[in-house]
Amino acid sequence: MLSDDEYDYLFKLVLIGDSGVGKSNLLSRFTTNEFNLESKSTIGVEFATKNIEIAEKRSIKAQIWDTSGQERYRAITGANSFQNVSHWLKELRDHAESKIVIMLVGNKVDLSETSRAVTTEEGAALAEKDGFLFMETSALDSTNVDNAFEKVFTTIFENLPKPAQTTDDNKMGAGPTNGERVQLRPPSVRSMSRGSSLDENREYRKKEKAAGGCC
Repeated sequence: MLSDDEYDYLFKLVLIGDSGVGKSNLLSRFTTNEFNLESKSTIGVEFATKNIEIAEKRSIKAQIWDTSGQERYRAITGANSFQNVSHWLKELRDHAESKIVIMLVGNKVDLSETSRAVTTEEGAALAEKDGFLFMETSALDSTNVDNAFEKVFTTIFENLPKPAQTTDDNKMGAGPTNGERVQLRPPSVRSMSRGSSLDENREYRKKEKAAGGCC
């Protein structure tokens, strides 16, 4: 198990939604595997951390913030709040970075079908339309809780810019490595001929100077 000080990345996630939709229990179920039937509304902001391992055996420290239910955002608690998803998505994208990872969570999937105001197909269709992730969960019986959080963190990791790889052709000053044999080639015939001609010219000029002459 990873310690709090052993991690490759620090990822932050914020839970937003109306009071009573189960944000706090989602947080406690994921971080401590606990569920409180008498959970009270969050006042202000709370957060918890958990170290997990994701793709490529990378360890991350997940820092998850649980906001109070008094904000302007809405969550899927009924048909009316589902219709407000587009509104708080716009607010979120207006105030956050453009490349953030968004997941729409339909919590309390443990409720009977007759108690549902929004179908799975409706939630999935909206997510596909607006280009974000979607998953149904239940903090009560743990359904998809770990999967939802891990999917978000894995997607964040996959969206990170990859470091440029250095190839052998790009290395400056590449030379023989230790133990590599280097063959020294003799000068070409052309270079030897040129050198001989220069030597002959020098010898000719010496003889001409010694012999004197009259112009």
